[in-house]
Amino acid sequence: MNHLLRSSAPISDAGWDMLDREARERLLPALAARKLVDFTGPLGWEHSATNLGRTSPLAVAPGDGVSGLQRRVLALVEARADFELSRAELRDADRGADGIDLGSLDRAAHQIAVAENIAVFHGWPGAITGISEASPHEQIKLGKAAERYPIQIAVAAERLLSSGIAGPYGLALGREQYRIVAETAEHGGYPLLEHLRKILEGPIVWAPGVDGAIVLSLRGGDFVLESGQDHSIGYDSHDGEVVRLYLEQSFSFHVATPEAAVALKP
Repeated sequence: MNHLLRSSAPISDAGWDMLDREARERLLPALAARKLVDFTGPLGWEHSATNLGRTSPLAVAPGDGVSGLQRRVLALVEARADFELSRAELRDADRGADGIDLGSLDRAAHQIAVAENIAVFHGWPGAITGISEASPHEQIKLGKAAERYPIQIAVAAERLLSSGIAGPYGLALGREQYRIVAETAEHGGYPLLEHLRKILEGPIVWAPGVDGAIVLSLRGGDFVLESGQDHSIGYDSHDGEVVRLYLEQSFSFHVATPEAAVALKP
């Protein structure tokens, strides 16, 4: 972790513990993709590519009577969110003050978590193919009427079953869609959230960054998120007033079975 240059920052050990703890608390609720796809790692900052187990033929070989294949790998991407903290606030924290202003860290943690969700569920142009763009299934229109949600989710689950994709199934809901589900009770007062869980036989996850919703199989092996360096705080620079820091991670994402998910557009 030397590349993070934490020892060069004017931050005490107790201060780093506070920042790491705050980052974890803010990241965990928003990292929706990790609750629904296979997660491998962290494998370290030096880990640069994911083995796909496939090859591509080479057009020419360096000698007669020899053919060649080139191993295919998926390069990891690096994501970084910068933020600044007041040195005065950090000194107050060392004195035992509470209510320290860590708003900029909280925003950076949310931003990098949302970016991971978007990359996994919708893709990162030029780097990652997301679940929704890889899926061959026609997207289902979810709409805004809460009473239609069980029908649309059941249609998505039936499509997966018809494709030979076993459950249980998970559901990633965008912020607006999660709000609608969480606050809605059906006739008789039965929570919509519980109705959907019975259809899916799996979890329903708040997924900021998701556009609409995605139903996917949780049987394993269909979607793989590989972590090089997991989310870590690094030091950039400082002056008399502020310390400039950043949250950083490296990861790849691979869709092994495109048929194992159905996207629902808002």
